[in-house]
Amino acid sequence: MTRHVPTYELYGETSGKEPDFWLHCETIPSRSSLHHWEIKLHRHASFFQILYIDAGAADAIFGERSHAIQPPAVVTIPPGFDHGFRFSRDIDGLVITMLSANLSHLPGDRSRLGEWLAAPHLTALDPQDPDAAYLMQSLRRLGDEYRYNRSGRSELLASYAALALRLTARISHQEDISQFPADENERRMEQLAGLIEQHFRSHRPASFYAREIGISPTHLNRIVRSMTGKTAHDLIAGKLVDEAKRELVFTLANVQEVSHRLGFADPAYFSRFFLKHAGETPKDWRKREKNRLERA
Repeated sequence: MTRHVPTYELYGETSGKEPDFWLHCETIPSRSSLHHWEIKLHRHASFFQILYIDAGAADAIFGERSHAIQPPAVVTIPPGFDHGFRFSRDIDGLVITMLSANLSHLPGDRSRLGEWLAAPHLTALDPQDPDAAYLMQSLRRLGDEYRYNRSGRSELLASYAALALRLTARISHQEDISQFPADENERRMEQLAGLIEQHFRSHRPASFYAREIGISPTHLNRIVRSMTGKTAHDLIAGKLVDEAKRELVFTLANVQEVSHRLGFADPAYFSRFFLKHAGETPKDWRKREKNRLERA
């Protein structure tokens, strides 16, 4: 007989409403103590979870398999994946639940990070390792930032969460480097990402980036398509849209000021560009997103 696995936004809560947060953070004891230190098998439809285990001990259940956890460690769970936990009474740490749509890479997309995000991972941390120590500090800072509603809260939460996932993936890859072997295409993708970060406000064409990398535009597009399913032009436009969204949400600049900061000479053209790629005008997107973040 097939076992029913419930779907929650936050464990044990079945409001039936649309989620009113993009990121939620709580201590592990605050919820697990209400359920006799056991979180039974469940899944999240739209949310990605990060568990930071700082003290105590636990078992993570992924599907039918149980995995012992010794702190410090990070557990990452993609949406739609059956999971549960058994915690010791001296457990300490954080549970961070965030909309997967807000991640820099969607779980399962054709990138190294996207592949990693698509599967659950248990990543042990060595406090003597600089990356692990910085990751642990960043997760604690995220918890503090969530607890206190200070200025710049949403921007810092997004930064800490993105940093935590990047560092966890790096440490996880180092533990099993053969699973994701580096190759020339990945090196070129990393080079492209750095160049886009440096030049995206100049609106350089894809041919410029191909020349800087030392390959033809056709070859560059072939690499980008194989790794992401997009074109180089899509990546450049995506960076502009992402930066526009950040400016619209986290600064007080008006649409005209944002357009100039991003290298658009004509604010009307910027609005058409944003509408094409984001599906809404900059003003409408800003209003909706700010309302959503205020409810979080």
